[in-house]
Amino acid sequence: MGKLDGKIAIVTGAASGIGRSIAQTLAAEGAIVGVADVQHAAADAAARDIELRGGRAVAIAMDVTSEEQVDAGVDALAARFGAIDILVSNAGVQIVNPIDQYAFADWKRMIAIHLDGAFLTTRAALRHMYRDKRGGTVIYTGSVHSHEASKLKSAYVTAKHGLLGLARVLAKEGAEHKVRTHVVCPGFVRTPLVDKQIPEQAKELGISEEQVIRKVMLGNTVDGEFTTLEDVAQTVLFLCAFPSAALTGQSIVVSHGWFMQ
Repeated sequence: MGKLDGKIAIVTGAASGIGRSIAQTLAAEGAIVGVADVQHAAADAAARDIELRGGRAVAIAMDVTSEEQVDAGVDALAARFGAIDILVSNAGVQIVNPIDQYAFADWKRMIAIHLDGAFLTTRAALRHMYRDKRGGTVIYTGSVHSHEASKLKSAYVTAKHGLLGLARVLAKEGAEHKVRTHVVCPGFVRTPLVDKQIPEQAKELGISEEQVIRKVMLGNTVDGEFTTLEDVAQTVLFLCAFPSAALTGQSIVVSHGWFMQ
């Protein structure tokens, strides 16, 4: 038996990277997973991959900044399988620039995807988790930047800090409905999103790409290692399977010591 047998989960931004790894891990432990992503073809491929591995998954086309798409996607998953037990709000992008050169349109896009998306998916999931006090778990993908700042990332740092506030309020409001919540805060994970940042930061900071990796991304770790997809996915699994509200409203940092609470 898996740790999540009988649970219905939805993971946003699940077509690739951290989200895909989380979706695979939850499915391997018995959850039925809604693989939600703005890239529907990629989400469909990720869902098929889970099923080829022996799990159960369905693809959901979802732009997390669209109230209509979020509500429709979450409600459809709940209608098909009877409940929503787990939400992993993971969808995210990165745009780097110094504050004085940061386009307002880029700022609004970053806040919309990271914070509006977290709010909309949470609200939609809670309607099902609160019903008959079934309860559930809401996990937000934060970052070490939920606690620390870095140059060029004003919108990202602001959004990731905001997730801490949302999670803490939900921990208090959700307790009477048996809903727990956490923010998982990875360090740098070698995903396409991070790979894209390396040349961008090298250009903006006037240093080599190797220096970006060694000094900017891994300089504060204890071992000079990237956080892995498996590191993050296993942390999410642990929190989803935890049996009580003894652990709720917490920020769990997974960063090879990049940030220590």
